[in-house]
Amino acid sequence: MQPSAILESALYVGDLDAAEAFYAGVMGLERITKAEGRHVFFRCGEGVLLLFNADATRNPPAPDARLPVPPHGTVGQGHLCFAASGEEITRWKARLSERGVAIEADFEWPNGGRSIYFRDPSGNSIEFAEPRIWGL
Repeated sequence: MQPSAILESALYVGDLDAAEAFYAGVMGLERITKAEGRHVFFRCGEGVLLLFNADATRNPPAPDARLPVPPHGTVGQGHLCFAASGEEITRWKARLSERGVAIEADFEWPNGGRSIYFRDPSGNSIEFAEPRIWGL
């Protein structure tokens, strides 16, 4: 047995409002829900992007919590890669540049496929890549 897909991916951010503005406004993702000061969640294709305030998610849930999600979090900058065709990567690079988002790297992988890298407002490394970099 093995999992069929990744349902959720999480990043930890320092400023939820800035993260929400970036992922909704620049990235065009649809917001699903928000808990002020704790998290904001976005739909992305068939999956969900979870953005958490790292400090808030380190706290265990109250004993009577309706959703007893265990504490979690990380320290430092994370990474997330969105799938895109070569043509879409070209369009994303233009869109990001128009919105003042610096592209840190733009290259072809040795086995084929292109990637671009940039940062979100919390410094997380975000990538667009052709799925063929993984043979998909």
